Amino acid sequence: MYELIQVSERNYYIQSPAKIGLTKLNDHNICLIDSGNDKDAGRKVRQLLDANGWQLTAIYNTHANADHIGGNQYLQRQTGCKIYAPRIDCAFTRHPILEPSFLYGGFPCKELRHKFLMAQESDAQELTSESIPEGFEIIPLPGHFFDMVGFRTPDDVVYLADCLSSRETLDKYQINFIYDIDAYLKTLEMVKTMQAKMFVPSHAAASEEIASLAQYNINKVLEIAEKIIDICQHPLCFESILKELFDNYGLSMNFEQYVLIGSTVRSYLTWLKDTGRLNYLFENNMLLWQRV
Repeated sequence: MYELIQVSERNYYIQSPAKIGLTKLNDHNICLIDSGNDKDAGRKVRQLLDANGWQLTAIYNTHANADHIGGNQYLQRQTGCKIYAPRIDCAFTRHPILEPSFLYGGFPCKELRHKFLMAQESDAQELTSESIPEGFEIIPLPGHFFDMVGFRTPDDVVYLADCLSSRETLDKYQINFIYDIDAYLKTLEMVKTMQAKMFVPSHAAASEEIASLAQYNINKVLEIAEKIIDICQHPLCFESILKELFDNYGLSMNFEQYVLIGSTVRSYLTWLKDTGRLNYLFENNMLLWQRV
């Protein structure tokens, strides 16, 4: 873990629970794409930089999930580097309490205020085309989170953030976190058409070909949507739908899974309602969902 893997002349990734991209800007200066999940990740990254004689100038966060911004504060304090994050995600990076609050839908209890859902705050600036290194391209990848982006480097390496998961992850966990189902599917359809020297997703193996994995992720989203429609043969409340999905896929409920999968299921319900496949009704002061 935390091995430095070279994928082109100037581009690397650091193998970690969420891959950290690294680009050499010159012989001495580098930038990172994301920073890992906590202070310990930041410390291991710093050790790699010191061992290679590199100076960190900037961190470009793809989005504000805690496992991508968790090393920000440590690395910024140690190196004085700048940090950039896209639009709404910039606010989450500056104020990390927003992530568990958003997921829970209110003030999060202490079981949700931990490093896996709430990073340490960092002094981030909004990502713009003017803030990225020369030759970089920002790739909008909405769907998984609010304003998630990826990056194409001058060496034609594309860092894809969390826009798709590995087959193994999907087969094991079945339901991955998605904020906007419609935007997520459109992002995956776009990714299917992309060409690059190398693709580096955060939670899948680096590969020269990405279309087949993108389609696998699309198929899983559509499968889950059909399961929800099937579950809603009769009017059901959200909690019953969530329980049926957990039981169907053999998942185990805890507070973290409740908010992560629960938020995702709410997004599915929104998408299915807006596309005319589910209706809602209020009965006995309960919101119920039923297929059309």
